[in-house]
Amino acid sequence: MVQKTIAKNTICLWYDTDAEEAARFYAATFPNSTVGKIHRAPSDNPSTKAGEVLMVDFTVAGIPCIGLNGGPAFKHNEAFSFQIATDDQEETDRYWNAIVGNGGQESECGWCKDKWGVSWQITPRVLIEAMAAGGEEAKRAFDAMMTMHKIDVATIEAARQSSHGH
Repeated sequence: MVQKTIAKNTICLWYDTDAEEAARFYAATFPNSTVGKIHRAPSDNPSTKAGEVLMVDFTVAGIPCIGLNGGPAFKHNEAFSFQIATDDQEETDRYWNAIVGNGGQESECGWCKDKWGVSWQITPRVLIEAMAAGGEEAKRAFDAMMTMHKIDVATIEAARQSSHGH
């Protein structure tokens, strides 16, 4: 008998009709991301016709998710976001540019939205470390971050180092 492992906790993301397209984009963009089983509607329902894609199993950077094609009733907002920790400017740029360049939009402080309205925080580890350090170092890094859209790693590193500004 084959044992199937189903995660105890799975994030369910509501899409209008594009769950499969979104899942494929995430899998192509982020490491440790895959598209799993595509579930088709067994019968007509308010959001899909029988045989159309109803749910998509996928993984984003190791986190199990389900994309649900639920129709236009609910929209994504910033109350939920994925936070992707990046190692350097090149990785930060790659994810930011992939999301924004694929019909997404820039926001502030390292946040952007993909074309489906899902929010992403593309957050360099240097910023996470500065915030964890607390005190003046965290304040300097936070103040620098507040002026940014995409996070500039060199500016955050400089803010962490400088004890009395420039």
